[in-house]
Amino acid sequence: MILAAGLTPAWQQIMRFKEVRAGEVNRAAEVHWCASGKAINVGMALAALGAPTHTLSPAGGWSGQAMRAEFAERGLAATFTPTATATRICTTILDAAAGSSTELVENATALSAAELDEFLTQYYVLVKRAKVVILTGSLPKGTPATFYKTLLEGTDCPVVLDARGPELEAALACRPRVVKPNREELALTAGGALPDRASVLSAMRGLIERGAGSVVVTQGKAAVWIMEGDSAWELTPPAVAPVVNPIGSGDCLAAGLALSLARGDSLLDAVRLGIAAASANVMQLLPARLSLQSVETLRGRMAAATRILG
Repeated sequence: MILAAGLTPAWQQIMRFKEVRAGEVNRAAEVHWCASGKAINVGMALAALGAPTHTLSPAGGWSGQAMRAEFAERGLAATFTPTATATRICTTILDAAAGSSTELVENATALSAAELDEFLTQYYVLVKRAKVVILTGSLPKGTPATFYKTLLEGTDCPVVLDARGPELEAALACRPRVVKPNREELALTAGGALPDRASVLSAMRGLIERGAGSVVVTQGKAAVWIMEGDSAWELTPPAVAPVVNPIGSGDCLAAGLALSLARGDSLLDAVRLGIAAASANVMQLLPARLSLQSVETLRGRMAAATRILG
């Protein structure tokens, strides 16, 4: 079983417009609602890829109940720890005329000490059955920056950590198998701009020196950079069309990567599956509801990795 765990779920509203005009009344052509947020997306993507998976996330209020209901309807294994406040609402605005997506993000509400303890209790039960764990997402306000470190200390299997800043820094000493920030998150963690490839590679090397087993850095549709040991590579995602909704693509990459590692594949092969899953995700409306056939087709179109260091 692969365990996807995180503290910042969302009940997602996706609104499609023929055109969005600032300062005017805009009427949506379509509106959809679905469970989302990083751990939720990872769990959804893993299930779509055929992996035995379990999702662990807080949930509260009517929006949390809606999230629970979707998982139940899809027959997906999940543990939702209760919260006093409702799960946040995030909104994606898709503008067909501009070909753009805009994300309106409600920050996750702080969790009480009791709510965090319940999450930890459930995690320690579930992680005993996990072959790989994905810890993903920012921490709600007031959560100790050492929270992921605490989880890692109670984890014996490989961990894919998708985090940034102080929470990432604190967890490095526990030697996560893969650290997966995007370029912006890596810059935030490094404490300065990363204007070129050399600066990105230097920041990746810094994470490895402080404990990361390997580092995978994404940057939207541009090349993905991978570093393990003394070597680094780049992989270029396949061109896809149409691009419908990019939300959740990084989470799909994490899911494919973790599944491939659980099967015993090399890191490069794992990233290839992850990129294929991310590429398939952008062509559909709802995040992480992947077509396995599309993922496999895109993986077959992946070019060979290019070694760029070592």
